[in-house]
Amino acid sequence: MTVILAGDIGGTKTLLRLAQKNADGFSILFEKRFAGASYASFSDVLREFLANAQNHLGDQPTLSSACFGIAGPVRDRRSQLTNLGWSFDSDRLAEEFNIANVSLINDFVAVGYGVLGLQPHDLHTLQDGQTANQAPIGVIGAGTGLGEAFLAWNGDRYEVYPTEGGHTDFAPRNALEIELLQYLLKRHDRVSIERVASGTGIVAIYQFLRDRAAAPPESAEIAEKVRLWESGDTDSGAASAIAEAALANCGVNSETNIDRLATQTMQMFVEAYAAEVGNLALKLIPNGGLYIAGGIAPKILPLLQDGTFLQILKTKGRVSPILEDIPIHIVLNPEVGLIGAMLYGASL
Repeated sequence: MTVILAGDIGGTKTLLRLAQKNADGFSILFEKRFAGASYASFSDVLREFLANAQNHLGDQPTLSSACFGIAGPVRDRRSQLTNLGWSFDSDRLAEEFNIANVSLINDFVAVGYGVLGLQPHDLHTLQDGQTANQAPIGVIGAGTGLGEAFLAWNGDRYEVYPTEGGHTDFAPRNALEIELLQYLLKRHDRVSIERVASGTGIVAIYQFLRDRAAAPPESAEIAEKVRLWESGDTDSGAASAIAEAALANCGVNSETNIDRLATQTMQMFVEAYAAEVGNLALKLIPNGGLYIAGGIAPKILPLLQDGTFLQILKTKGRVSPILEDIPIHIVLNPEVGLIGAMLYGASL
């Protein structure tokens, strides 16, 4: 029996899964989520997980391989989560837990492999396009930051290549975005697209619009969350509150019920995000598919469905027709990174 241990390890939560590989794919044997801050090390988490799995299954399965997607850089088979102080060493984990093969990969690389294992119900398709076999595949995802990666066919299978595309320059497209750039340059030496098209970017856009002359009024609840965020509490939920207020405005007819500041913030965010997705599409020509992952897109899906997002994504001047045939999907499955770690672990 081939049993794979897969993990999706972030600064806040860790999700671990045991899966059995068979002729039809995988069957999940056991899965559990952990709050990372409650543990001194990843070994403590893994030890508890395997003990729980043994109690659930009645036996401790022999692990063929393990793969962990980690929210941090991986070098020389090692990695570290700075905010938790967890360190990872593939060889040490293999020896400590008696696993034949252990691999560490970046969490967005895991997302890249994960899109290969998604089902139709895991996706919301913005554009059907025409999928070309063995063509490049693009993956982009806004969450706390902005991740970008691509998949290329190596003659036998797809391999995922990470990038630092989220740290390329923010390129404003109109007068308002130029104002936003100038506003952010007063706070930062350089403004990357991640400072705009991310959860952090949502708050930054909100601050910019709030501080402009004749700005719409703030809601007291959001103002307090943003104030906490400005004081250093990055877990204040400011970005989520702004997005939720804008979503609440969808379909609202009464002008008095609209939070205009939140709505304008999310309009700017959606447009900047769409433009960057289109930029990645131009660079890759991903006729194998363009996948929009990350935690934000599924949560604001109604704001991406009215046609504006897709229109801006494809508005690239004289080369716009190139993007018409690219299949474009929003990833709805929050476990795409875990799926990718599982698939990669099975290939070891």
